[in-house]
Amino acid sequence: MAQTTPNHTQTVSGWAAHDSSGEITPFIFKRRENGINDVTIKILYCGICHTDLHQARNDWGITMYPVVPGHEITGVVTKVGSNVKTFSVGDRVGVGCLAATCLECDFCKESQENYCEDLQFTYNGIFWDGSITYGGYSKMLVADHRYVVRIPENLPMDAAAPLLCAGVTVFSPLRDHDLHKTPGKKIGVVGLGGLGHVAVKFGKAFGHHVTVISTSPSKEKEAKDHLGADDFIVSTDDQQMQKGKRSLDFILNTVSAKHCLGPLLELLKVNGTMVVVGAPDQPFTLPSFPMIFGKRAVKGSVIGGMDETREMMELCGKHNITCDIELTSPDKINQALDRVAKNDVRYRFVIDIANAPAATVDDDQICSNL
Repeated sequence: MAQTTPNHTQTVSGWAAHDSSGEITPFIFKRRENGINDVTIKILYCGICHTDLHQARNDWGITMYPVVPGHEITGVVTKVGSNVKTFSVGDRVGVGCLAATCLECDFCKESQENYCEDLQFTYNGIFWDGSITYGGYSKMLVADHRYVVRIPENLPMDAAAPLLCAGVTVFSPLRDHDLHKTPGKKIGVVGLGGLGHVAVKFGKAFGHHVTVISTSPSKEKEAKDHLGADDFIVSTDDQQMQKGKRSLDFILNTVSAKHCLGPLLELLKVNGTMVVVGAPDQPFTLPSFPMIFGKRAVKGSVIGGMDETREMMELCGKHNITCDIELTSPDKINQALDRVAKNDVRYRFVIDIANAPAATVDDDQICSNL
């Protein structure tokens, strides 16, 4: 058992996976005391991201057990450090994927912290003090204020939680291409899940013609009637795909399963761009001809920097954008993760931490995070 360092003295109740079975069970651990640059947050809600499933089951071979997942966190500030001027006790705040970065590289200086080579994540990372980071499947979090954002007063805290990952992941590439301020484009969203449904909401809020591209014909009514999409293309229907050729200025691809990018690229106009934000566990198929004969580009994008995240939250407040969620409780996390694995959620699970009883375990199971 690792030893507790002097400043890791706060006992916290949470839920963790202890091995590659990925089973989440109650877990008591230690967090650091609130430092001069920190805020302490009483966690109210935490979204369940597909990444949580991969990390809990060690699908990527990098998990440090025990792991407390969760990087879509909303809560209320209960303590602020002496250097913190931007937050006060009682503020509604959120924490996403980032826990620490180098603060000195060009990316950090330009608020593109998500591309810092030394970035450490909210869970399964190594914080500046050498401790392993534990995430939002817990009652409380201590976070450096530079990686905390304010939640607009008009947004419900539960439905806002997934914006801290899913929201900024789709907002960042839209912003990169000025689609948040240049309306009237024709954009496509591939996949209608946790990421895709938020992308449709952003696209419509920013004044674009939005086409959803999916393998599931059954999602057309949902896409149009509920989310406001203008068009729907079934990607397995050759006739529909042919009709849609060279019709889109921009495509956001949110699919995390292996697929061929060629037919999707054919939907782009000449000089069009596809940005990939999904992360399949096997490589894409990328034929050269759709790129060469259409002067098209394929790019990647991952989450967003802190300025982007703050801007996204402000726009979500302005346009009243939240995620469509299913609320669950900590004792049902394993069932929720199983459904995430089957893509059986509309569209994001969020754990109700606030109303959950504190986790209880035997004394010999209490562990520090070092």
